Amino acid sequence: MTTYNDQLSRYVADLFVKEDAALRAAREDSVKHGLPAISIQPEEGRFLQFVVRASGVKKAVEIGTLGGYSGIWIARGLAPGGKLITLEQSEKHAAVAREHFLRAGVGDRVEVRVGDAHQTLPKVAAEGPFDFCFMDADKSGYDAYLTWALTNVRPGGLIAAHNAFRGGDVLNKRGRDADTDAVRAANERFAREPRLLSTIFPAGDGTVIGVVAG
Repeated sequence: MTTYNDQLSRYVADLFVKEDAALRAAREDSVKHGLPAISIQPEEGRFLQFVVRASGVKKAVEIGTLGGYSGIWIARGLAPGGKLITLEQSEKHAAVAREHFLRAGVGDRVEVRVGDAHQTLPKVAAEGPFDFCFMDADKSGYDAYLTWALTNVRPGGLIAAHNAFRGGDVLNKRGRDADTDAVRAANERFAREPRLLSTIFPAGDGTVIGVVAG
């Protein structure tokens, strides 16, 4: 029997998620700056921080910066001397994120690079291999991003993608949009890819995550 629900989600968040002023600002002020209200949930952020810290991640890549909320969680989980490269298509979003990174005290650990990720990632590859890759950008790009990550994340490293549930639409057999179809395909690829040991963390809108085989 499944018991996880919104009430238990709030219980987990209240017990384990300690949002300070910088995190709240990154989540709330982004909307005030006109950015879409699509940041990950605090509970999901804590999960990212946890897996990054537990895996000893020093070199991380994030595809899709938005206002920097998820990037703060990732940066705070990095091992000493670690660095996060986060890719953002919008200069406006990148400027907002940089402010939030500085306010959160992780500006020295995060580099925001502006441009189309499909064009930026081949350049980033030269700085690998990486320990962690988090995808939370255009869903149509997930397949290409996963292909890149499988080549550029080291054995034992982690690859994750947000919105694995698409608000529950991944269960719908009819009436899905193209982004939902892309997410379903990505989920299935994570599940079937022999180089990955994967699952979905079911908080928020779901994060599919896999460990690269050694």
